[in-house]
Amino acid sequence: MNDVEVASAGIDDPGWLRGCERFAAKVLETRGIDNWELSILLTDDGTIRQLNRHYREMDRPTDVLSFSQDPDYATSAGEGKVPVGDVVISMETLSRNAQARQIPEEEELKRLLIHGILHLEGMDHEDEESEMIRVQEDILAGLKKERIF
Repeated sequence: MNDVEVASAGIDDPGWLRGCERFAAKVLETRGIDNWELSILLTDDGTIRQLNRHYREMDRPTDVLSFSQDPDYATSAGEGKVPVGDVVISMETLSRNAQARQIPEEEELKRLLIHGILHLEGMDHEDEESEMIRVQEDILAGLKKERIF
């Protein structure tokens, strides 16, 4: 069983944090992941910009960041819950992304949650044609009926 905790900072509490927790848990289940402790922070552009500047030396907001706490989580399996890491999402950038793509914000939130989790799994991408992005979109399609809002 996984532990997923979602919090917000720098934004008004959206009221659907539990739905976000359930969706992230479903993503982990879909991926066959067990015993993860995962933290998700929904925030604003200012906060994610500071994190992006500090950790990636990029002085701009971004949509999602992932911070691994246990890069070798696979070897920790069987030792109880593994604090794998954190996913941080800017709700302001998410909103702009959704508007630019002409999709619902809930769909973009799902995409960013999946994206962050895949990074914590150790996946990475060079471009929008990468294996990670294909996996992300496959998971998104498979969980299309799952609701957050």
